[in-house]
Formats: sequence, C-alpha cells, structure tokens
Amino acid sequence: MRKIWLTAATAFFVAAGGVAFADGSGDPTAVKQSENGEYYDKEGDPTFKVASDGTVDWFTYSGYRRYHSECHVCHGPDGMGSTYAPALKDSLKTMSYPDFLGVVAGGRKNVSTAQENVMPAFGSNPNVACYMDDLYIYLRARANDAVGRVRPAKHEEKTDAYTKAEDSCMGQH
Repeated sequence: MRKIWLTAATAFFVAAGGVAFADGSGDPTAVKQSENGEYYDKEGDPTFKVASDGTVDWFTYSGYRRYHSECHVCHGPDGMGSTYAPALKDSLKTMSYPDFLGVVAGGRKNVSTAQENVMPAFGSNPNVACYMDDLYIYLRARANDAVGRVRPAKHEEKTDAYTKAEDSCMGQH
C-alpha cells in the first residue's frame, strides 16, 4: 500500500512540474481507522489520534521516531526548522498530503538571490519511503499542536497488519 502511495505521489509531483500546490492539510479530525491502525480524516488523508490521556496512535509515535532518525538533522528538533531547512511544523499547516509525499519522494530545490536550498529525494531510501505516512502524521500532529516537542509518553501498540506491511516494504528495497 505504501509503495502505491509513493508511486502515486511521485507521479503527481512530476506531473505538477515539481511544484507543490499549497491547499492545506484540512481538518485533522480522525473519522475512521484501518486494520493496520492508521487513522484517516474525512478527506481520506492519514491523520493522528490523541486520546484524552495523551496516548497517541502508533503512526504518530513511529513518525516521531523516524523523524528523529532521518529528518531532524536538517529540519531541526521536532520539526522546528533550522538555518538551512524550513520548519516542517509550519509547512504542514498549508501542505497537502500528496504534496508532502511528492516533496519527500522527489526532493525539492529552492533558489533565491540569497541562498540555495536543496532537499534530496528520499523515494528510494526505505528508512524514509516505508514510513512516509508515519512522518506525515507526526508532522501533521505537530502542526496542529496535538503533540508537543517531546517523545510521546504513551502510544497504541503496533498492529500485526502494520508489522506485515512494514516487513513487506522493507523487504522490497
């Protein structure tokens, strides 16, 4: 399933000429859940679920872990940005799910008179490609102030379906 989304996102990104259209991430309220534990909003985009006791869904927790293993070096701690990469906490306030997938899979280059910023393509890196939804969900939770800057203290358990999808994706690379 993740490989299908990755391929679709890459095609969308290429078809759009590599330009992301900021149409927002929409209402993040979770309205349904899949068998692998992933929550979706009313538009069908992946989203987070935080219980009243602070327990986060598995994807948010996994996204936190993946973000800190692959993304924070450039984008700063907890999506807060750095001197050479934008604050993804802010970007996810206006970036749609397909745009996010396209940028992560295909990379991005921003050039101005003052500087040149290049985000490498991560579409062939299984440590990122297999967890794009997790990253999106975590950053969407950060953008909506649903989770703080620290590791979530409590999280739902990883489902067997998630483990099976993860093993399948990692085995394909």
